This record gives sequence, C-alpha cells and structure tokens, in this order.
Amino acid sequence: MTLVFASAAVAASAPTFHKDIEPILQNRCQGCHRPGEAAPMSLLSYKEARPWAKAIRGAVLSGKMPPWHADPHYGKFSNDLSLAPGEKETLVAWVDSGAPEGDPVNAPKPRSFVDGWSIPKPDMIFEMPEEFAVPASGTVNYQYFTVPTGFTEDKWVETVEVRPGDRSVVHHAIVMVDSGDGWRGQEYLAGYAPGMTPQFWKPGQARLIKAGSCLVFQMHYTASGKASKDRTRIGLIFARRPVKEQIVAMQAAAHWLSIPPGAPGYRVEASTTMHETVQLVGMRAHMHLRGKSFVFRAVYPTGETETLLDIPRYDFEWQPYYYLQTPKLLPRGTRIECAAVYDNSPNNPHNPDPEATVSWGPQSWDEMMIGWFDVAMAVRKPLARRSFDRTSPDRP
Repeated sequence: MTLVFASAAVAASAPTFHKDIEPILQNRCQGCHRPGEAAPMSLLSYKEARPWAKAIRGAVLSGKMPPWHADPHYGKFSNDLSLAPGEKETLVAWVDSGAPEGDPVNAPKPRSFVDGWSIPKPDMIFEMPEEFAVPASGTVNYQYFTVPTGFTEDKWVETVEVRPGDRSVVHHAIVMVDSGDGWRGQEYLAGYAPGMTPQFWKPGQARLIKAGSCLVFQMHYTASGKASKDRTRIGLIFARRPVKEQIVAMQAAAHWLSIPPGAPGYRVEASTTMHETVQLVGMRAHMHLRGKSFVFRAVYPTGETETLLDIPRYDFEWQPYYYLQTPKLLPRGTRIECAAVYDNSPNNPHNPDPEATVSWGPQSWDEMMIGWFDVAMAVRKPLARRSFDRTSPDRP
C-alpha cells in the first residue's frame, strides 16, 4: 500500500502540460513553433507537442533549444529566449513522468498572432513588385527591387518585419531607404537572415523614412535543389507618440578578410568610432558557414574597455539582433571593436572547402565579417505633427 500511495503522490506532483509546460512554450517557443513560421513543427497545443516530448527533452538538455547563443556573463538582453531558472528542470520532469496533459482548465490564455506576421498588424505593407524565380541549382547574383513608398510626409517606424515568401531560398534580405540622394542617401531599414526576429524599439525611438523615399530590396538567393519562387515583403508599424531618438544602423566590417586553408581558429578584427555621443540599443553578428565566434567590445575615451556581447558558438542558421535591456551610453570617441573567429578546417562539418583561401564574398561558400549595431541619436529639430501616424489608437 505504501508504494501505491507513493506512486500516486509522485503522479500528483508531476508537471502537466496545461499548468506547467504550456506557459513555457508560449514565452519561449511559440513565436517560431507555429504554422507558417521557421520551426519545423507547431507547439501550440498538447496534441501537437506530445509527439515531440522526447525531442524537446533532448534539445533542452543539450542547450540547442531555445536558441540563444550569447554568453550570459556579458550584457542583459530584452529578447533573451534562454530558459529561466527551473524551467529546464520542469520540462525534463514532464517528459520523464510520461508527458501528462493535465486539466485543460489550467491552461493559460492562448497567445494571439497576426496571420502571416510575428508583429502586430502592420500599418503598411510593401512587397517586391513581382515574384522572382529561383532556379534549382547554380549561383544567383544579388537581385535588387525598388518599391516607391508614395509617402508625401516623413514617417517614423517603431516596428518592422521582413518576411520572405520562401525562406528555403533566401540567404538574406536587406531593405534600404533610398531618399534619392545617391548611395549616401541610402539607409538601412530592416533585414532578414536565418533566426532574425522583427525589430521593435522602445516608445520614443524609431527609424525615419523621408517623404518621397523608395524602398530597395536587396535579395540574396541560394539554390536549394528545387526550383522556387519568392516575393519578399516588409511590414511597418508607425510611431504613435513623439519620437525623441532616431534609430540609426551602423557596422564594423572587415572587407579585406582572407582566411588561410585549413585554419581552425583564424581571427579577424574590425572597428568603428562614434563621432558623437549615442546610446547603443542592439547588436547582430554576421558571418557565413566558417563562422565560429564573435565578440563586440567598447573602448571608451578613458581607455576603459567593456565586452558588450560575446557569441562563443556562432550559428549561421540563427542570427538575431541582441537588444540591450538598458541602452548603453557611448560617449563621443568611443570605439566599437568586433573580433570574429573562423574555422576553415576539415573539423568544421559546415565547411564547403577546407582547402580554399576564403575571401569576402556574397555566397555562402565565401565569407563575410559584419558587426551590425543600432544606436539611438537625439532628434535635433522639433518634429512636426505630421511626422507621426495617428490613424489608430496607441498600441500597448
């Protein structure tokens, strides 16, 4: 009888899906694990999640999921997907106890999603003027598509998302704002790369699209072995409140890189200097298949240094922006240094050719080294009332 009561007590204390597991999946997983998104399976319900219980256990114990590659010793990030203390143990205990469903009355309120988007319903959507046919094989050169905005007044954008039509063939997409002043008039608006999430900024912060501008889609396609068509689009949500800080994209890049054949840990560095005082709000590392690790560091005018972001195990398939919980003040004269390490050895299972000397180039078998980062700069002039969209109520 004692064993029977003990077994009943264990069963009663075991985590259940609706009470213990579903809230974790909502907060950490469902952004990608739902129909139409990047993940291969949906985890919106018990029926969908239960067949994957053992796989969930293995992915959680190995650290593969949720995907978050920043070293926790450096920086605190608002979009951190890593499990909170106790969540890993709860997931494992649930699987080990047979993955029980529990009582549906304990289920949290389902998350609501806008069909086709990870952001709330966009105020404006722009897309490539036509589908682009991607062949089953061969090299596809960069493609550029220009889309007029038709804006008759300046617009401030506080949330933006780039959505490929077919992720399997889109290596990356970058959308630039072209104000008509030549290449100096082009500014980064948003982009897509594997694992890259929508860009959200805090109230009072936004990117600027000037009246009369065009959007330029820079598309990098990679043949997947199957002919496909893509029509990438971008969704914009406009600022509802006065904008005090303009979000500007910057980068430190090493276009001169040359990685020797077989090198297992080749280091490349690049830097850029702040010519005025700004607030650092987010960072993103970009390399290709030989990328191994990436570090952002600030060197302040006082000579002090600080590691801002350390990605010890870079993953080409997951390249998010890392948004700081608290923006970091970068006084004028601060230097942002980026250091990347590449593995061009045969031990790298993703290496296309360990015997090649690898230079900068657009294809996945080439390499790149870019440390993207967003800074917030004070808006210098009073902003006219027309600069803000007031067509709908404030968002929470």
